[in-house]
Amino acid sequence: MKTKLTWGETLSITSMLFGLFFGAGNLIFPAYLGQEAGSNIYPALLGFLITGVGMPMMTVAALGITGSDGLLDLSQKAGRHFGYIFTCALYLTIGPFFASPRCVTVPFEIGAKALLPAGCNEQLALLLFSLAFMAAALWFSLRPGKILTWTGKILTPIFLVILGILLFTALTHPAATISSFAPTGAYQQSPVLQGLLDGYNTMDTLAGLAFGIIVVDVIRKLGIEAPGAIAKNTVKAGIFSCALMGVIYILVAMAGAGSRGYGEPSANGGAVLATISAHYFSDGGAALLAFIVLFACLKTVIGLITSCSEAFVKMFPGKATYNQLAIGFALITFLIANVGLSAIIQFSIPVLMMLYPIAIMLTLTSLAGHFFGCDRLVTRSAMTAVILSSVFDFIKALPPTWLSVTHLDGFVAWLATVLPFFAQGFGWICPAILGLLLGFALKLLRPKQLSAGKLEE
Repeated sequence: MKTKLTWGETLSITSMLFGLFFGAGNLIFPAYLGQEAGSNIYPALLGFLITGVGMPMMTVAALGITGSDGLLDLSQKAGRHFGYIFTCALYLTIGPFFASPRCVTVPFEIGAKALLPAGCNEQLALLLFSLAFMAAALWFSLRPGKILTWTGKILTPIFLVILGILLFTALTHPAATISSFAPTGAYQQSPVLQGLLDGYNTMDTLAGLAFGIIVVDVIRKLGIEAPGAIAKNTVKAGIFSCALMGVIYILVAMAGAGSRGYGEPSANGGAVLATISAHYFSDGGAALLAFIVLFACLKTVIGLITSCSEAFVKMFPGKATYNQLAIGFALITFLIANVGLSAIIQFSIPVLMMLYPIAIMLTLTSLAGHFFGCDRLVTRSAMTAVILSSVFDFIKALPPTWLSVTHLDGFVAWLATVLPFFAQGFGWICPAILGLLLGFALKLLRPKQLSAGKLEE
């Protein structure tokens, strides 16, 4: 029985997983971090790499090490109903509701839009662009058996070559040293914390839980059936792909920091990349950037449609076929993409601030349960505390006008004074620790209570 992938197979799966992870946000956020952090780029990158690389690596490892057959199987360790609700919420968030539409609008905003002729109707252009983009993504997604070939062997290598040209040029011809640029905004006082929050925006911790099912399925199709061997090869692919992401994050952030030597401060990471491309490649810069972002987003949307469809087929067998779900998710993505990038980001941030702590705690308790024997009581106690406290982070991330209209701004201000780290976006940490401690206390008390009951009888 086959128990080990060849190096060629491992590299293909690594390339595929990297391709699924690395979308538009993975370019935009480190570029903006670099520009804003300036001389504080390295502590900011430390925080970014923890949530943008470390946590996704741990989620893939959790699925592999625990032998879970996807997110539903992993999350049901905290409860059957929780498993279904959280799995549906996560897949819909990183799929058709937020991440997929963002991956459609970002290449339009920072790539195709710059190539439009003057006076062109931008809304109509977005409609046509998103229609063509989703038609291509759906064509690939309806052939899930070929995802290793499409993403791992074709789209990802093309993307890496084009991005490599841009980064090599920018980093070998710097306009000034990074240490000469003063940090701005939150990067002045707390670069590590801000970097941690920036890593949230990549959605990769959520994506890691979702994409694990694709990796496991591909490994099985390559002839490995033993659960232990599947786990080992899944973890190996996760480590390699996340390490590659980390290297690219560092290079993109450094290029973003260097852009301050020849460009004005930009409003977002897309504008930073546009500045870099235009500076080094003049008129061809817009076309180069368009290709980079297009390939980055296309491969990610293919992975999201594939993983969402496969997950819902397994969760609700007999309700819909894979092809029906893929077409449905592609249609929803197309419709939401035409709402526009700003609206998508505005609605997605509160949801991310709620789901991320739950995903992190689920990953940590799953790994701890495997290595230290944490039973379901401890897991449920910690997860309950995080779920309740993450609602507060959801409320805090709502648009200020919404908080004002609903009179929740005073409640948010009060929470900032009583809940540690809430103001920084990590209000869930202390409740999570308390939940864990309560769970362990209940675990220790449970045998004594059982013994006492027997003695009374």
